[in-house]
Amino acid sequence: MPKVLMPIGDASEVLDTMYPYFRLPEDGYEAVVAGPERRLYHLVEHDSHPDWDITIEKSGYNLRSHIAFREVQVSEFAGLFLSGGRAPEYLRYDPDLQRIVRYFFETNRPVASVCHGIELVAAAGVLKGRTATTVKKCRYDIEFSGGIYVDQPVVVDGNLVTARTWHDHTPFMREFIRLLKAAGS
Repeated sequence: MPKVLMPIGDASEVLDTMYPYFRLPEDGYEAVVAGPERRLYHLVEHDSHPDWDITIEKSGYNLRSHIAFREVQVSEFAGLFLSGGRAPEYLRYDPDLQRIVRYFFETNRPVASVCHGIELVAAAGVLKGRTATTVKKCRYDIEFSGGIYVDQPVVVDGNLVTARTWHDHTPFMREFIRLLKAAGS
């Protein structure tokens, strides 16, 4: 079964993570969870509130990583799925994760990024000239990295498929799986 790498950390968004974690095996892909260390991670639920200017955050499910970033043999993976939530804010500084993200772009393997996951793509320096979407508050991560931001549910640019938030998961996952299958994975 081809494998898709799913980097997470504490405060990865629960729907951004759990939906693809269970959806990928339905199409024959093994979802492999990676974290800074092999351990249990605490996911969070992000939602809107009519009286707040920013999303509210609640504790979500827990998910154990199968492997640490430094242990990842990137050539074993057919694709990369980058969840949102607050985790990318600190995960983007991990040199092993930056190496992983760059590899998928250097080898033109499918990459999916939803919501704050774009911060990992931006930190890896691979957005220049690409069109992408994300949650509106991360728009500048795309633009400051030389990319073109558009506000639409899903954007496919070469090997990269992006979505704004978990609300866009159905068309987003459809496009990511299409890229995986087109790549022969």
